[in-house]
Amino acid sequence: MYAEYKACTVWLSDADLNAALATMPDATADALLARCHHPLVRDLAWLLLAPDLVDASWPGRPSRDELGLGDPARLTAFFDDLEAAPEALERRVGDTVNGRMGLYHERLWQFLLDRAPGTCLLAHNLRVHRGKLTLGELDLLYRQRDRKTLIHLEVAIKFYLGLPEGPGDAAAPARWIGPGGADSLASKLAHLRRHQLTLTDQAETREAIRLELAPHLAHLDAKQPILRRLAMPGVLFQPWRQALPAPRGSAPGHWRGRWVPWGEWRDLRDVLPRTTRAAWLAKPHWLAPPRRHAFTRLRDLEARLAQHFAGPATPVQVALATGDITDRLFVVSDAWPLQIPLPPAP
Repeated sequence: MYAEYKACTVWLSDADLNAALATMPDATADALLARCHHPLVRDLAWLLLAPDLVDASWPGRPSRDELGLGDPARLTAFFDDLEAAPEALERRVGDTVNGRMGLYHERLWQFLLDRAPGTCLLAHNLRVHRGKLTLGELDLLYRQRDRKTLIHLEVAIKFYLGLPEGPGDAAAPARWIGPGGADSLASKLAHLRRHQLTLTDQAETREAIRLELAPHLAHLDAKQPILRRLAMPGVLFQPWRQALPAPRGSAPGHWRGRWVPWGEWRDLRDVLPRTTRAAWLAKPHWLAPPRRHAFTRLRDLEARLAQHFAGPATPVQVALATGDITDRLFVVSDAWPLQIPLPPAP
């Protein structure tokens, strides 16, 4: 299934890569990227490199030091071992490579927390009930191997497109919506604050955790507060003709792309460098970039886009590569968006 992949390029421009790896020695970064041959291993590396979209009041993702991968030699060995024997990662991911991107992203985190030397995965997708009512689900419960404190980690991967006009002012997170128009950055932040990251306050959650982790309780400090953390990588796509201010709540170093209506595609195409090549991306493979041989001439991509947008069509994410720089672009129908989510209630 994965034998045809023989090269890896992490999805970053030079500037973004330098910013993302500011705390990682250059030699370590080079070694990490050079070893990412397998597509799933490459996406796992993407998780370590990608900054979070949001600048929240709660702590973000576990650091490489917390994962036990802060030491360059240990990090290199971890990825060498995965490249040599990726079967366990393939089993963990399973058929999510053919399904929803969110589920695929969750499986990558499950594997990372389970196999990284500094963490121990205790439970995942733990449902919490009150009688017959489902209150919610905890994405991940883990601890650091040298500590007893429980950590609840919520994970999400999001790609939002900014609207020049829409709910609120120019920096309103409600103006940043998903490609399908079903959710927005505002609604996601509200759901995280009001529900997902407060679920551990419920007595039913504590009981569900106690029952799930009974075999581990001797190694845990069950009386201490459960720490809450969030990992939310992704990309915010600016309209190509009009730069928008960063939405309130976004992290300063978030990754950016562009979006363009199909009717304006040729205008954008004509200002791209002649050497630009392109690749069509399909879910859930929106994390690390495709191999260089997957990039084709712009005219080939344009022919495929023309066929796609001949009738009602979903947004398409593509990669544009010029030299060593790779950018993300969404192409949407001229009627997009068909719906805009209402801002969450205050």
